[in-house]
Amino acid sequence: MTLARPDKTDTTRQRLVIAVDAMGGDSGPATVVAGCAIFVKRNPNIDLILHGPQAELDALIAKRKPLRGRCTVRAADSVVTMEDKPSHVVRHGKGTSMYSTVETVRAREADVAVSCGNTGALMALSMIRLRKLPGVNRPAIAVLWPSRNSQGFNVMLDVGADIRADADDLLRYALMGASYARNGMDLPRPRVGLLNVGTEEHKGRAELHDAFDLIKANEAQAEFDFVGFVEGSDIPGDVADVIVTDGFTGNVAIKTGEGTAGLIGDLLKEAFKYTPLSRLASLLAFTSLQRLKRRIDPRRVNGGVFLGLNGTVVKSHGSADATGVSAAISLAAQLAQNGFNDKLAARVAAVLPTEDKTTEDTGHTQA
Repeated sequence: MTLARPDKTDTTRQRLVIAVDAMGGDSGPATVVAGCAIFVKRNPNIDLILHGPQAELDALIAKRKPLRGRCTVRAADSVVTMEDKPSHVVRHGKGTSMYSTVETVRAREADVAVSCGNTGALMALSMIRLRKLPGVNRPAIAVLWPSRNSQGFNVMLDVGADIRADADDLLRYALMGASYARNGMDLPRPRVGLLNVGTEEHKGRAELHDAFDLIKANEAQAEFDFVGFVEGSDIPGDVADVIVTDGFTGNVAIKTGEGTAGLIGDLLKEAFKYTPLSRLASLLAFTSLQRLKRRIDPRRVNGGVFLGLNGTVVKSHGSADATGVSAAISLAAQLAQNGFNDKLAARVAAVLPTEDKTTEDTGHTQA
């Protein structure tokens, strides 16, 4: 399925372009620009549009040789803060760097948007400016979670786009999550699990039982394998590749996981400093500890993907350093290169009941 493009489409553009909100991170634009420099060194065929105060960004870019000729600035003097309410940003955010970033995707001047800013505001602006895909009631935020699977990560959604989700929404999440796993992690037939308080079919809320039946009924047509209910311990496990849940549960789970990982890291440091012998053991285990650190480093997969919109938006952690920003831009580039959003739209449209379809699924590429 090919999405309708607005009149502002730049039909002359040949290279992939990524729009970056330079003002959303906790550490300021210098960190974002540094992350952009890391990215362009590794990706010579992709250009960037940075959004923020012209003079400030020009000065930062001038210090980064890799960005010369690869990065342009779109002036936007206002900034969306972490304290701004989404409703306020929707009404008054037109002059902000975040609004400008999303708008370039809407106008097809850029293929994907990346921001480290306020998640609620970014989702609200994205929904207003990009609109939801046909058949999607509630967009979702999907993240990659370190796992025991061979690909190293599982897809989990929703993690906070909307705290509510009925059975029909959870079916859409399953379709979108499977498409993400298929195109983002090269899994031809992903395994999908529905998060519950237990794996037994009689457990859980009524909407979960309804969602179970809906997802099961559509697994063949959607070309994924439904493994049924999964528990919290399966999120980093190898039972499923895609974990489906509502935004409230997903957001609590991901923040619990991040907090626990931080605690374990601190406890390991404390344990290795406890005695001279333990300090010696840490030196002997240095290589293994570094390998573990890289394996669970959240910067490597920094970026939640907004699914269900007429355009791709990647939300980076607000606290991301340059490495994390580069990783979020790399994820955005990978999805854009794969034509991910069109494939996702085709997959959702193909599984909708006939009376709900508002567009014809004419795509022939597997989504």
